[in-house]
Amino acid sequence: MAQEVFWRRKSLREMSRPEWESLCDGCALCCLHKVEDEDTEEVFYTTVVCHLLDLGSCQCTEYKRRCELVPNCIRLEPEDVESFDWLPPTCSYRLIHEGQELPDWHPLVTGERSSVVAANASVLSVYEVRDNEISEDQLIDYVLDENY
Repeated sequence: MAQEVFWRRKSLREMSRPEWESLCDGCALCCLHKVEDEDTEEVFYTTVVCHLLDLGSCQCTEYKRRCELVPNCIRLEPEDVESFDWLPPTCSYRLIHEGQELPDWHPLVTGERSSVVAANASVLSVYEVRDNEISEDQLIDYVLDENY
């Protein structure tokens, strides 16, 4: 009998760093800018993507230095799982934390890094503009109609 996959038998906090990193499906939806309603504290995604994102690979061009180069970039850590509700509902970290299964298109399920893009589940299906192409005041003009 095959051993159960690590994400079903371990909590996010129990995972090794390589296991943790492999959970990222590479959708880059977390690289979309968000705006928060000051009154309700509700978070809305925009179609504005970080200028560090490589749109060919859906990966950060400066992954190791991203938080230094983009001060509002958030580094996801296992100890922060309770606050993951702002992540897209398809995000593996959020799904595992909520006790749900990974989507059928997840690279750990398919064995293919390109499966997230092929399923139209990546940032490529929603982004319109890079953050260095507009002013911060314009973010509100790019709020997604459907919210994550």
